[in-house]
Amino acid sequence: MKTIEGLYLITDHNQDGNLKRRVRAALKGGVRIVQYRDKNRPTSEQAAEARELRELCHKFGAIFLVNDDPELALACEADGVHIGQGDSTIAEARKRLGHERIIGMSTRTVEQALKAEMQGADYVAVGSMFPTSTKQDAVVVGIETLSKIRRAVKIPLVAIGGLDSSGAAEALDAGADAVAVISAVMGDPSPEMAARELSLLFNRHRPFPQGRVLTVAGSDSGGGAGIQADIKTITLLGGYATSAITALTAQNTQGVSAIFPVAADFVGEQIKAVLTDIGTDTIKTGMLHAPEIVAMVAQAIRRHSLIAVVDPVMIAKGGASLLQPEAVEIFKVELIPETYLLTPNLPEAAALTGLPVETEADMEQAARRLQEMGARNVLIKGGHLKGDAIDLLLTGDQLHRLPAERVATGNTHGTGCTFSAAIATFLARGLPLVAAVNAAKTYITDAISTTTVIGSGHGPVNHYQAAQKHPGHKP
Repeated sequence: MKTIEGLYLITDHNQDGNLKRRVRAALKGGVRIVQYRDKNRPTSEQAAEARELRELCHKFGAIFLVNDDPELALACEADGVHIGQGDSTIAEARKRLGHERIIGMSTRTVEQALKAEMQGADYVAVGSMFPTSTKQDAVVVGIETLSKIRRAVKIPLVAIGGLDSSGAAEALDAGADAVAVISAVMGDPSPEMAARELSLLFNRHRPFPQGRVLTVAGSDSGGGAGIQADIKTITLLGGYATSAITALTAQNTQGVSAIFPVAADFVGEQIKAVLTDIGTDTIKTGMLHAPEIVAMVAQAIRRHSLIAVVDPVMIAKGGASLLQPEAVEIFKVELIPETYLLTPNLPEAAALTGLPVETEADMEQAARRLQEMGARNVLIKGGHLKGDAIDLLLTGDQLHRLPAERVATGNTHGTGCTFSAAIATFLARGLPLVAAVNAAKTYITDAISTTTVIGSGHGPVNHYQAAQKHPGHKP
């Protein structure tokens, strides 16, 4: 019998006639179980649609269940049925479906969960975890009840009700094997990206290295930024690093003396080699240099539906241009719309939006403009602000302010690369976005505050010492 674990999707009412398309997108994003629910139409009208969804789920290797109705489960040859406390009993469902099909039951208490397990349920759903808009009569039982049920029963647990990425992470830490969502995926403009984001959360309890990060960036011969900084960061923070090199640079702490670009086709071959074998959980981009590389990377992100942390590396610390002028427009038109998180500093945000970006108010305006340009989330880095180093993170309509005291040091080479690589790593390890950015902010602040003198110019941040201070950097 198939195991109930991973991202569990409950369908909403097919109001727009695109249920199959949206479920397909969610499956592509990583949904492992689909529960078909339609409380508005008679069973006779649901069977044909349910059969189509079952076939679709099986193409993706996912489990297909129906809500409440064992007869519908038989009619569409579903993998099983999910029943509520007021529906048929487990014994009745088992009599109709046999022992090869999955039967799950909704529960709210330890007693209900133990009873369902004793009666032969294959899993229990526990909820509602939080208030939810999709079920007006839902009773909120909370994470603590989930923890108690986890200690009491041995069968898989599905957390359900009002779960976003942060709530889902809490449920997984409390012992859930699966998290069930409706609007968090079905209500998103991009069900595929929403599902992929939630699916990453399941990496949080896997063995180290937790999560794979592909960095696409230039090589820094001085070791402080670019590919070298990314691989150090990803590895020290517990991820598995792969790479595609876009350019070779001759540089040290005093600046860049030469750039040798890599052909876009060969960059593409590097990405293909990684994705067709190892795969990746997140991709982090840095110096892309040429318009052909920008376009190719955008296409790869789109084709593979990758969670992309895009650092628009445009100008080196010493002033050298790292993104060709003709590549900037392609960056804006092709890459930004494929970006999960865009991480520009103030000059980069100004260059991309055409707006002055000098104050916190300017940062917010620029972040919203970049979101309008297609970025799903935007982090404006305030290292160039006067006073404290304040970053602004825009997620949907929510603005998060991330302050840090400014460290008096000239050794900040690789700050942007390291920060974005840390975010990509924490995302790949299963942290929700806001938590990942906060953890990366702590890491980069520590990396800046513990720098030592290396070279005679802008020295690198201290990747190693920051990792030693960061909780959870070791297996």
